[in-house]
Amino acid sequence: MSDIPEDLKYTPEHEYVRESDVDGEVFIGITDYAQGELGDVVYVELPAPGDDFGHMEAFGTVEAVKTVSELFCPAAGEIVAVNDTLEADPGLVNSDPYGEGWMIRLALESPDDLEELLSADQYAALVADADDV
Repeated sequence: MSDIPEDLKYTPEHEYVRESDVDGEVFIGITDYAQGELGDVVYVELPAPGDDFGHMEAFGTVEAVKTVSELFCPAAGEIVAVNDTLEADPGLVNSDPYGEGWMIRLALESPDDLEELLSADQYAALVADADDV
C-alpha cells in the first residue's frame, strides 16, 4: 500500500503538492506510488530557478532503471528552487519522496490551480483503480 499523506494535494499524473513555509510557494515531487511503479530512480532532470511553467506543463523527467517519465507542473508559476541534492543522490526520490526527495519549489502564479488537484482520498481511489487493472 502506498503512503498517501492527508495534508498534500495530488495530480492524476502522480505528482504531489506540499505547502511550504513561504506563503504562495509549494514543494512539488512525485508520489510514493509513482516512485514504486518506476522502480529505482537513477537520474532526475529538473529546470533552473527562474523558469516559468504553465499548469500541467512538463517541467522535467525522472529516469528509472525501467523507464523515463515526464514530470508535470501541477500549477502555473516560477521555479524558485530545485533540489540539487537529487543530482548526486536521485535515490532520495525512492527512499523519501515526500521529504528529502522533493523536486522543485514553485511560486504560484494562480493559487486557484491547486483547487483542481485531488485530495488524498481522491488520489487513493485513483491508485486503487490503477492497481485493479
